[in-house]
Amino acid sequence: MLTLVAFIVALGLLITVHEYGHYRVAVACGVKVKRFGVATLPFGSPDSPSLLGRILWRVSKPVYAWKPRRQHPGQDTEFAIGLFPFGGYVQMLDEREAPVAPEERHRAFNTQPLRSRAAIVAAGPIANLLMAVVLYTAVNWIGVQEPIATLARPVAASLAEQAGLRGGEHIARAGFEGDDLTEVQSFEDLRWRMTRGALDGHDLTLEVAGQGGQPARTLVLPLSRIEAKDADAQMFRKIGVLAPMTRPEIGEVMAGGAGERSGLRRGDLVRAIGDTAIVDGQQLREAIRASVKEGKALALPWQIEREGRVQTLEVTPEVRDEGGLKVGRIGAYVGAPPDMVTVRQGPVDGVWRGVVRTWEVSALTVRMMAKMVIGQASIKNLSGPITIADYAGKSASLGFTQYLVFLALISVSLGVLNLLPLPVLDGGHLMYYLWEGLTGKSVSDVWMDWLGRGGVALLLVMMSIALFNDTSRLFG
Repeated sequence: MLTLVAFIVALGLLITVHEYGHYRVAVACGVKVKRFGVATLPFGSPDSPSLLGRILWRVSKPVYAWKPRRQHPGQDTEFAIGLFPFGGYVQMLDEREAPVAPEERHRAFNTQPLRSRAAIVAAGPIANLLMAVVLYTAVNWIGVQEPIATLARPVAASLAEQAGLRGGEHIARAGFEGDDLTEVQSFEDLRWRMTRGALDGHDLTLEVAGQGGQPARTLVLPLSRIEAKDADAQMFRKIGVLAPMTRPEIGEVMAGGAGERSGLRRGDLVRAIGDTAIVDGQQLREAIRASVKEGKALALPWQIEREGRVQTLEVTPEVRDEGGLKVGRIGAYVGAPPDMVTVRQGPVDGVWRGVVRTWEVSALTVRMMAKMVIGQASIKNLSGPITIADYAGKSASLGFTQYLVFLALISVSLGVLNLLPLPVLDGGHLMYYLWEGLTGKSVSDVWMDWLGRGGVALLLVMMSIALFNDTSRLFG
């Protein structure tokens, strides 16, 4: 239920903001707005000769409509709400849709100067980007609890291990080559920088804080070597930095799982597996994964500390298939919660960081889309409503600020997506206006028809891929 509510609230809010951007600028430009619809679409008709048309009308029709008494001078806008969560539109007076009275022709959308039409179309995506700035700023001001940037032991033979990381290092500052080093506020901050570096092919310089009176040192994480196409778990395994430093402690043990059968209990502190000393939770997880040989689980002696006493248990994991790779699992939560820090910004810095984060996410989204087009990134990065709903529920369950971060991310995605030069999107209309501005002539009706059909077809292909990816993640 939480997932459904969080998903509907997110969609309703983001679509309302997007359409309000169109509406507000249209009113400012003197265009008459006939209807402002949320959770509804102007599709179909109750008298349609086709079954599809009647179905579309039933699904997307408004369930409640009203006209406020006080409106902007000259406006008589009807506001409508429906039950179709993916819908929303602003219906303006337009001679291309219906006859317009001569005395109102100056208020029709199609009679406006080019700059006004372009501003009205661009206002929706811009509203979403501005909303992201507001949301990121709110998170910066409220503050959010995040793990400190102290690293667990890196994956064997990974970039992090090759760069000289051994686990337990606290990363104080970081920066891409050519940039100044800036403070790393949390592990999530570091993870975001690693994601950008891996996807953009930029090496990341890390400053490791000195310990025990030792001076700070710097090292380079050569992220340009991995040629990442997907921002997924495999990318971070190649980098080698999977999690913050945690105590190698056993958490909740699943009833009937391999851990319970081997005698493990909640609160057990793992000191060693075989001859290997265990120092952090990530190392313990990796050791469990590797407890498989030739497809069969290995029974290994675990040295654990329980209630102050050290004892040895023989633990045999279960073998699971993970993307074609056989790995070990014990059916228990592994690793204690990491040490946390509250990341909060001041009034001015919070706004600036909100602007910067919106720009960074927007730029990364555009680059990833471009890489998918030319084949340098996998189309598996496309996500649909199922994945979005899943993340909505998970973020809401983690707290208010995490949900705000999720809303900001989706708001950026919606803004950038609508600016793509596809004929059915706002970006496609802006491309028409660019052509009109350069040539002095509008795009012909024939070309508009063909481009519109092509845009719909391409959008349907993208939606199909996104839904396929969703179901693959759900059942894979």
